[in-house]
Amino acid sequence: MAHDAPLSPLAPSTTPEIEPLDGVRFAAGAAGIRYAGRTDVMLAVMDEGATVAGVFTKSKCPSAPVDWCRARLKGGKAKALLVNSGNANAFTGKTGAEQVKFSAKLAAAATGARENQIFLASTGVIGEPLDASKFEGVLDDLVKQARADAWQDAARAIMTTDTFPKLATRKATIGGVEVTISGMAKGAGMIAPDMATMLSFVFTDAPIAAEALQAMLSKSVQRSFNAITVDSDTSTSDTLLLFATGAAKKRGAPKIEKATDKRLLEFKQALDAVLLDLAHQVVKDGEGARKFVEVTVTGADSAKAAKKIALSIANSPLVKTAVAGEDANWGRIVMAVGKAGERADRDKLAIWFGGARVAFKGLRDPDYNEQEVSDIMKRQEIVINVDLGLGEGAATVWTCDLTKEYVAINGDYRS
Repeated sequence: MAHDAPLSPLAPSTTPEIEPLDGVRFAAGAAGIRYAGRTDVMLAVMDEGATVAGVFTKSKCPSAPVDWCRARLKGGKAKALLVNSGNANAFTGKTGAEQVKFSAKLAAAATGARENQIFLASTGVIGEPLDASKFEGVLDDLVKQARADAWQDAARAIMTTDTFPKLATRKATIGGVEVTISGMAKGAGMIAPDMATMLSFVFTDAPIAAEALQAMLSKSVQRSFNAITVDSDTSTSDTLLLFATGAAKKRGAPKIEKATDKRLLEFKQALDAVLLDLAHQVVKDGEGARKFVEVTVTGADSAKAAKKIALSIANSPLVKTAVAGEDANWGRIVMAVGKAGERADRDKLAIWFGGARVAFKGLRDPDYNEQEVSDIMKRQEIVINVDLGLGEGAATVWTCDLTKEYVAINGDYRS
């Protein structure tokens, strides 16, 4: 499982080189959380302390670390982030909460931080208690080993069924001073984020107040992590945290208090780009995925209606298996539009696969060309467009195909 799986055919040809970001250092190690000798713990240490924002799963059965982070987010300050793979510490009751508190205590002792400035995340098997005592000793070593350039190691340490580490970085200027936004993500299955992604951690050296960070993050996530789906299942552990170390202040970057500050224009664009890049990588590493699919719905009653219809298409096992079989089965698109529960008119519907219109005004397109569409469906990246012909609402979401490999991976996930 996990690190041993063959590389996704949709994996990027190169992994971005992430430059050190002022104010944060990383280390990864093996704590034996589930497998002996496997890198399964990551520690990020913020040198001066940082402001923090976060969005989390809307699952009614959240993990213990999600509960912990939600409660600590109110303080708006962070000194360290501890993440483990192999065990999600979800559906673990009182024991899970106790292990989270113990984890924070150990991380606080190792980093010299207060417990309420320690953020935690766990990913892996649900329902098995986490033994936080395995962090003892390991964390002291990680603090000593932490380096500003260890992004790759950190991204690999949080992988489960992922086949490649997911990293992204962009630059922006605030008040004429260049700042950096860099992040990592993990996720391949149980992916249908609802206010967050599986696990994603983004850092910037910009000096931005927690309130402004939170407003930007909550907005940006709607167009990125909340617009992807692999298998329609929302994780119990979805966590996206954004940390601002503020180190660029030393280079003259102004302190930003409000998200409406006009000096944030470039920063917002860069944040959007980093989150969307990471979200796309998550889909491209979807368990068993061979095709990356973009679904755009236009002509709906509202943007909200368009997104609901787009997700109905993207989540349909019948649509996804048709894509896997390279079959432009627009009947399945019609089905998914019809079941979404939003207003639709069969006789106004138009459908395209990769720019080729296959259905128009409730019928097969009169210029339909089987060979042209067959060639389109053989591509690794496929665009599906649906126009409802009713209003101005539009939305785009991203998904992947559903293959036999997905069933194989999830059929023996716990074994």
